This record gives sequence, C-alpha cells and structure tokens, in this order.
Amino acid sequence: MNETALLIAAALASGTPLVLAGLGLLLNEKAGVLNLGAEGMMLVAAIAGFAAAFHTGEAAVGFVAGAAAGAGMAAVFGLLVIWLNTNQYATGLALSLFGTGFSAFVGVSMVGKKLEDQTPNAVPLLSDIPFFGPAFFQLHPMVYAAMALAALMAWFLYRSRAGLVLRAVGESPAAAHALGYPVRRIRFLAVLVGGALCGVAGAFLSVVYAPLWVQGLVAGRGWIALALTAFATWRPARVLLGAYLFGGVTMMQFALQSAGVQIPSQLLAMLPYLATIVVLVLISRNPVWIRVNMPASLGKPFHPGG
Repeated sequence: MNETALLIAAALASGTPLVLAGLGLLLNEKAGVLNLGAEGMMLVAAIAGFAAAFHTGEAAVGFVAGAAAGAGMAAVFGLLVIWLNTNQYATGLALSLFGTGFSAFVGVSMVGKKLEDQTPNAVPLLSDIPFFGPAFFQLHPMVYAAMALAALMAWFLYRSRAGLVLRAVGESPAAAHALGYPVRRIRFLAVLVGGALCGVAGAFLSVVYAPLWVQGLVAGRGWIALALTAFATWRPARVLLGAYLFGGVTMMQFALQSAGVQIPSQLLAMLPYLATIVVLVLISRNPVWIRVNMPASLGKPFHPGG
C-alpha cells in the first residue's frame, strides 16, 4: 500500500513539467501559433534555472531564471513568426535544435554539480492521512501550483472576456482584426507566456526533479508536451489528466525494475514515447474530430490588411 502511494506521488511529480509545458503550448495554440521549439526552450531554461539556483542557493531564483530564459527564446520565435512571417514549423524546429546545442555548450561547467534535494512540503493534517497523505499531500509546492494553473487557465479561456478574445484570434484572426483587436500583439503575448511556462517546466526538472544538470536533461518531454495538447483536445483539464497519465507510464518503468520484472531496461525506457506514438496514431485516425477541436488558424500566418 505504501509503495503504491509513493508511486502515485512520483507520477504526479513526473507529470508536473508536462503540465506546465503543455499548458504553455496550449495557450500558444489557442492563439493560432504552433511552437515546435518546446524541447529547446525547456533545455535552455533548465540550465539557466540550475545555474541560478546553484549560485544563489535559492530554488525560487532558479524558477525565475528558467521562466525568463523560456520567455526570451519565445520572444525571438514570436518576432520571427508573427512579425517577419517566417514558417512556424521550420522556425520552431530551428529553435529546438538551437536550444539543444546552446544548452549543452553553456552547461559544460555545470555538469557534475548538484543541488540539495528539495524537501517536500507536507500539508498540515492532510499529510498524516494513511495512504492519501504520502500520495497527494507531501509534494513540492510547484506540483500544486501546476494543478491550480490548469484550473485558472480553464477559467481564463472559457469564462473571461480576454480568453474569449484569445480564442477568437486563434479561430479567425481576420475577423478579430476587423473588430479592432491587435491580433499580432495578442499572439505575441500568448507566445511569451507560453514560453515562460515551458521555462518553468525546464527549471522544475533541473532544480527540483533531478536536481542536477546533464546534457539532454529534458529527454524528449518537450515533444511529449506538444503531443499532449492534441491528446487533450486543447483543453486545460485534459492536459492535466494526460500529463499525469504520461508521468505514471514513466514511473512504471522504475516500479517494474524494482519489482524484479525481467524486461530489458531499454524497452522500459521507451514506454512514455511509445505511449505518445500510440496516442497520436489513435488521434490521426479521426480527422473530423481533429478539425472540430483544433483552433482553425493553428499554424497559419496572419497578415493585417493582406
């Protein structure tokens, strides 16, 4: 019973960076911008967050540095695709490749260094409940913050005027422009916030989850977060559910290994990515369902007056 509780807690922690990055990418895509550079942004944010936390001794500083690094890379991406009208797919891939190489280059001096393990913050009274306490109420504050963020984003998108305008920009930027809304600025702001969330996700990996820096630390989570937005039909609550599902699959490999299951470790390490491929295959079998849920202008450039 205790092992199951610990497995649940580990799955929630493992899914948290996917929640943060997935919500950031969802915000981008709701505005009609497809950013394939999540992996690169998370890697640069991971080394920025780790270096900041290592030199200051403050995890909070690491999160701020990660958010700033993610937003900075997103700003470059936004400038290129929104104002210079470069191809969103090619620019996003270039951003991912750049982030991979740049993080490896600047992080050479940080390899081998390690932060102190972050002590989980036990929720008073609730953390003492058998099974439920260790499973749900002895986690890092960022785990709860990610859950709250999903609820806040759902409210923003579907209950606020600003969220309605953002979705209108993603569905029909020409119509939104005709009504007087600054489509390009709205998209750019969405890209910035999305990049910052991807940055916080990367910082969480290097500051809390690991907590260390190695080349390729993100290990494909940026790509999983991209797939997660489609899996979740572009809805925040489903991003939360899907992220924890992928987190559970990731933790399953360690649970099976500790249980002595005779399966090659390489095959177990493939489980999260196999799950991603299966989900994408299932989604692609129903193109009508994709058209109904996907923002109509996703990936399409907008030229005011053009």
